[in-house]
Amino acid sequence: MLRIFILFSLFIHSCIAAPKIPAAVPAAKWLTLNGQEPAVVARGGFSGLFPDSSASANDLAIATSSPGLTMLCNLQMTKDGVGLCLSDIRLDNATTISTLFPKAQKTYKVYGQDLKGWFVLDYSADTIFSNVSLVQNIFSRPSIFDGQMPVSAVEDVLGTKPPKFWLSVQYDTFYMEHKLSAAEYLRSLTFRGITFISSPEIGFLKSIGMDARRAKTKPIFEFKEPEAIEPTTGKKYSELQQNLAAIKAFASGVLVPKDYIWSIDSTNYLKPASTFVADAHKAGLEVYASGFANDLRTSYNYSYDPSAEYLQFVDNGQFSVDGFITDFPPTASQAISCLSHQKKNLPKIGNALVITHNGASGEYPGCTDMAYQKAVDDGADVIDCSVQMSKDGMAFCLDSADLTTTTNAMTTFMSRATSVPEIQPTNGIFSFDLTWAEIQSLKPQIQSPFSTSGGFQRNPANKNAGKFMTLVDFLEFGKAKALTGVLINIQNAAYLASQKGLGIVDGVKSALTNSTLDKQSTQKVLIQSDDSSVLSSFEAVPPYTRVLSIDKEIGDAPKPSVDEIKKHAEAVNLKRSSLVTISESFATGKTNVVEEMHKGNISVYVSVLRNEYISIAFDYFSDPTVELATFIAGNGVDGVITEFPATATRYLRSPCSDLNKEQPYAILPAEAGALLSVAAKEAQPPASAPSPALDAKDVIDPPLPPVAKMGSPDGEAPPHAPTHSSTIPTTSANLGLSSLAILALGLLFTA
Repeated sequence: MLRIFILFSLFIHSCIAAPKIPAAVPAAKWLTLNGQEPAVVARGGFSGLFPDSSASANDLAIATSSPGLTMLCNLQMTKDGVGLCLSDIRLDNATTISTLFPKAQKTYKVYGQDLKGWFVLDYSADTIFSNVSLVQNIFSRPSIFDGQMPVSAVEDVLGTKPPKFWLSVQYDTFYMEHKLSAAEYLRSLTFRGITFISSPEIGFLKSIGMDARRAKTKPIFEFKEPEAIEPTTGKKYSELQQNLAAIKAFASGVLVPKDYIWSIDSTNYLKPASTFVADAHKAGLEVYASGFANDLRTSYNYSYDPSAEYLQFVDNGQFSVDGFITDFPPTASQAISCLSHQKKNLPKIGNALVITHNGASGEYPGCTDMAYQKAVDDGADVIDCSVQMSKDGMAFCLDSADLTTTTNAMTTFMSRATSVPEIQPTNGIFSFDLTWAEIQSLKPQIQSPFSTSGGFQRNPANKNAGKFMTLVDFLEFGKAKALTGVLINIQNAAYLASQKGLGIVDGVKSALTNSTLDKQSTQKVLIQSDDSSVLSSFEAVPPYTRVLSIDKEIGDAPKPSVDEIKKHAEAVNLKRSSLVTISESFATGKTNVVEEMHKGNISVYVSVLRNEYISIAFDYFSDPTVELATFIAGNGVDGVITEFPATATRYLRSPCSDLNKEQPYAILPAEAGALLSVAAKEAQPPASAPSPALDAKDVIDPPLPPVAKMGSPDGEAPPHAPTHSSTIPTTSANLGLSSLAILALGLLFTA
């Protein structure tokens, strides 16, 4: 145990390395009751990572959050009257009690409902402290810390001297029925060090009113769900909401589920805001909102960005709550201290580019006019077009030549599905087998990469919104916008030339020349491909930046490989896992690939960044902003390729992204391996073999074949296109009609 906490202290040291000296910046104007910055209240410390109210959760919350953090402890009482910090009245929801006493389950009536489990009040404090350890009670969170940390007494948490302390008393009536008094326990502490006391029971708050006023402790009345019954009055909480002035007589503020303020409709979009905050402020009550966590699916309006949800409650121009109850206090801290009150025209800090992946494809169907316009509105520096070719030679933008995931082609052209193993191992409906008119008859379809692994749908209200864009239209659109540049991604050039008679490289060159982007220096033109021969064909146009896409995971970039890249490209596009290695959702290590590329004067772009927490390592706090900080500030990449450019732009416009600037709070990069080291060795995942180094041979591709003259007697296409080392390996894929039918049904159900 001592070893674990020594490692943990090292982790804390790494988290607080950035300066926290107040900067001379004008104070923001907040629409809170008193005009002060909203409070960040850590529910059980950093309970989004560690077991609720463990010493590690409390320490990490303080180390990673803004200076005025409030620590919240849910009070539970042992049979000998000792106060514990535990998330629930039942021990089995947060500890190892059920494995120690498997036959000790009991049933109690709590607020009229029968609850079954191992209740705190059935055990002495000594039994719990000596035998029981904490576990994470939300299954999507790390379990490797389970069984390693003891239960904390209220005095233990107070002894760490948190900046502020909030005691939540949920079950006073239940404990009184069993001859235990939370009020008497608080009096034994003389309310010392307690900043807030909350309860959903009016009688309890009234009983401690005089003591609380004497100790300058703020009593907070907690609203439960609207139809629940308040024990003292027997009224529904929805009824009590109608007379907030009466609550002011015994409370300084109110705590409400966030849905009281911004509720969500049946389609998972926000309804208009209620007047609750304005009504409470009018009555002189502070408003604290609960239910915030980075790993909960919320409204589609937030685009899976937890910071966006916090900002909706404090920076909407109409009102601000006075504080948040959250399981992830650093995210709330950065939203308040770093991301609020941002103006859209603020310059970005540093030189890292925000490059889109199919436009703002996290919010609209990728490569459509709406995805590109949203990306521009969100402050992207570079918008991208992955060029595909129609059967009749039209170059247009779409993520893949296979239309099955990006359009509704399966409903219209299922009979045109074919196997092209040179492109992908599964059957598909390919753009080069359809005319442009046929493609235009299709509807675009938003891609939700995690829809089958947890139901993470993206913006279903706009799942078919927008129009496809030709390459010519894309270039004209880009020229007309205040962008740093455009990125053209060229795929499958060898196959298209040899097997389909389509010259994609010549088509791109012609479109760029006609747009005059090859004759100006105002906007950058980035040419990306996984084929070095494609990039070499653009060598004669010096203004272009050539980007080699390395689709496989690499662990090292030796000098011979870097030197080979320099012959073909000025930048590389690398997978996230080539920079930070991940094992079982933990960041286990950092490679030197960025440094090695930079030594060769090669820029590094990292892809693909997404907001869904399921794609983000625990070390990044399930927060896309911390992942951005890790790659930009921690790894020093030259650009991020993202499907949610608004999140990246918001981070780069924040003064907190500049770690060289003195400021009260900074958004810090994660240190790979630090979080994992807190767990006992036997609980850690087995070490995985390092990814292979990039071999110079992997960079070199065969020369591009000439464009075949399809249909002419002497222009027969060769039976097989040349194999390129950086493309997907050729594998046999002869799927039957039954497999296609299954695929079609799956796509229809997820659309």
